[in-house]
Amino acid sequence: MKIILAPDKYKGSLTGLEFCNIVAPILKQTVNAEVINVPLADGGDGTIEVVNYYLNGNNIEVEVNNPVFNKVKANYLYAEESKTAFIEMAEASGLKLLKPEEQNCMNTTTFGTGQLILDAINKGAKHIILGIGGSATNDCGIGMATALGYRFLDETNNQVKPIGRELINIKSIDDTHVDSQLKSVSIQIACDVTNPLFGTNGAAHVYAKQKGASKNDIEFLDQGLQSFSKVLDAHFNTNVQDIFGAGAAGGMGAGCVTFLNGTLSPGIELVKQIADFDNKIKNADWIITGEGKLDSQTLSGKAIDGILKSAKSKGIKVATFCGSVDLSQEALQKIGIQYSASIMDKAKNFEDALANTETYLNQITKDFILKSKL
Repeated sequence: MKIILAPDKYKGSLTGLEFCNIVAPILKQTVNAEVINVPLADGGDGTIEVVNYYLNGNNIEVEVNNPVFNKVKANYLYAEESKTAFIEMAEASGLKLLKPEEQNCMNTTTFGTGQLILDAINKGAKHIILGIGGSATNDCGIGMATALGYRFLDETNNQVKPIGRELINIKSIDDTHVDSQLKSVSIQIACDVTNPLFGTNGAAHVYAKQKGASKNDIEFLDQGLQSFSKVLDAHFNTNVQDIFGAGAAGGMGAGCVTFLNGTLSPGIELVKQIADFDNKIKNADWIITGEGKLDSQTLSGKAIDGILKSAKSKGIKVATFCGSVDLSQEALQKIGIQYSASIMDKAKNFEDALANTETYLNQITKDFILKSKL
């Protein structure tokens, strides 16, 4: 028998690696089975730890500009052997780096993210994976691009400051000084949204408010994105409004596709690729996965969604050990989950669940062994 452990984290309680370290020994002691740990993440918080489980890279610290151009230390992961870098945009251009009074995406930049990309390229990276969650920006990636050598010019051919407020003033792009190494690097972007660049479902209208923009700012930024999209379309011979996910991270989705020639993919699919997931699960009897909460949002690009897709294609049974489950047994069966259990079904209350996660996960694993007759 072959069992794959492929959990995501229980946010605020348990990492995927800790899940494996609790469940795997019980299975190995009780069942005659090959147990393989393949922890996963969906591109959000904690992804860098999971990615490093597979890449075995080094943590690189660089001084960069934060979203309001102040110096800050930012980290990314670099694996010398595979020449792969994993960069989280939020480390250099994240909302978490700003005080509340500094948060206004009219004035913020992705320049620091570009500095991280440039550092990775200079270290020899040939493959870069970029997570674009948690941004403080709405600059369509012009800050990032400026750090890589692009220049954005107004009607008098003067270079504009690479912030959201200036998008509306850009009339042309000068790429004569772009770092030549960029062409030899493959760049993938972890992107879990499909918003277009502008309009009612675009970057400004959907995300700018949480980044400090007023109602008037949002309208202005949306007009800027719409105006700048024409400049992008003309320069790169494309139609950025048709790119699924162009509006992610304040237009960073569009910027990554155009300036970096990058490809947008769901975070879970990129992590599965790094983990060589589809090869590792071949001939498995069960995949045991888990996350903090299993609910209707689970099929919107979360880790379990990616696992179910792979399991279904190979006819592998799936069990979920989660913090809580908000789906009926019928709904679980419908999406392809054969067995489900939750910590909250064991715990007295939420505080008890958090305090005794390991104890309850231990019990859930033993129950599964008995009920599924492994």
